[in-house]
Amino acid sequence: MADTAAYVEGLEQVLIDVLSDLGVVAGRLPRCTGVWVDGEGIRPRKIAAIGVRIGRARTMHGFALNVDPDMAWFDRIVPCGITDKGVTSLAEEGVVVDPAELNERTTAAFLARFMPEAAIDAAGVAHRVAPVDLAPFTRGEGAGTPVGRDGVGHGEEFAGQADGTSVRLLTRLEEAGATEHDPVRLRARKPEWMRVPLDTGPEYRRIKATMREFDLVTVCEEAGCPNISECWNDGTATFMVLGERCTRACGFCLVDTRKPALPDAAEPGRVAEAVALMGLRHAVITMVARDDLDDGGAAHVAAVVAAIRERVPGCQIETLVSDVKGDAASLAILFAASPDVFNHNIETVARLQRAVRPSAGYARSLSVLARAKAAGLTTKSSIIVGMGETAVEVEQTLRDLAAVGTDIVTIGQYLRPTSHHLPVAQWWEPAQFEAWKVAGEAMGIGHVESSPLTRSSYHAQEAAVSVSS
Repeated sequence: MADTAAYVEGLEQVLIDVLSDLGVVAGRLPRCTGVWVDGEGIRPRKIAAIGVRIGRARTMHGFALNVDPDMAWFDRIVPCGITDKGVTSLAEEGVVVDPAELNERTTAAFLARFMPEAAIDAAGVAHRVAPVDLAPFTRGEGAGTPVGRDGVGHGEEFAGQADGTSVRLLTRLEEAGATEHDPVRLRARKPEWMRVPLDTGPEYRRIKATMREFDLVTVCEEAGCPNISECWNDGTATFMVLGERCTRACGFCLVDTRKPALPDAAEPGRVAEAVALMGLRHAVITMVARDDLDDGGAAHVAAVVAAIRERVPGCQIETLVSDVKGDAASLAILFAASPDVFNHNIETVARLQRAVRPSAGYARSLSVLARAKAAGLTTKSSIIVGMGETAVEVEQTLRDLAAVGTDIVTIGQYLRPTSHHLPVAQWWEPAQFEAWKVAGEAMGIGHVESSPLTRSSYHAQEAAVSVSS
């Protein structure tokens, strides 16, 4: 192996991916090889150990993932020689999984990272087949492996160093003048206010099981939302319809960008049934951009709204939609569905639009929101900060949103999904988010939800109630 550190990090990532699928947020701890739960929090605990020897281009030993061992034995030893940190297991984190299922998940994750062109037969033997794209983020770039264990040096990313960011994205940032700040290092520790405790409680697991039972997709999972456990334990989730593959390649988004499948005609009914089973009072329906469809997917979204209204008459519905290229006929379909809240995200300030979402436009998004307001709908939009904007530019975006009558605005801190996405330019402090909230509401926006961890659907029901009362 030419890069031993990268290989070990690859093994860690396999386990991180598997744990994520099981609802456990795990990561790395600097200078402590292995996989950790709450690695940067107040109670870091190791859930998987790595033990690898490499010689003559062959690897020996491997990794150990704690499923449901007798934890008392760890009290009799010093695990991995680390005296000041704990050990945990899937069972300790509240996850019960069949070992055979775990083996399948781990094998699939290993192949996806190290041998994506392989297939496994029924006997578990890997065979070389035609290349298959299994990457979660596929626009000609993958999830990326940082250089060394700490990523690139501070300030090097805009210089085009090999941190994984595509040259195209870096060029667009330079063209937008977004080089005022040195970017946050790829593996820099997050500020305290950006750390989220994971609570995979009974309600979280019930919602996850419901989603899997009905073969549904949530933006909570696809976009790696930091609030997933809070929202799911509160019995709320954001459904993502029209598949899990988007026809646009925004520089901040984790959603898959391979060629999408045809819309599933049965999906509206499944979503409505899931809303009923979950007992939702406020359902958020978002969509991937479907520029491959004549109406941009508008009729499918409208069908989902109609199905929910029929199955759960008292449920409020929020739709978070693309701009459908600004097409008047497609927008008319979305407006006619009469969602309780019509949400379309402007995402960033005017200067950074081409770098952040090159297939969309600032003026077009404002136009969509203005037309929705003219149609009598309650309107909502979202701004992501930390990609190179200034505080004054955010205030100007708030003025523009207020000018077109936007009722609700959310503002949250950008988190970089992979090393091939736009770098984080800076961490905005909580006080600045509070200042934007005060400023936006003073401009006439009915409700501004603004905090580092706010996402478009965060506290969606509360926001809708606040502007309707």
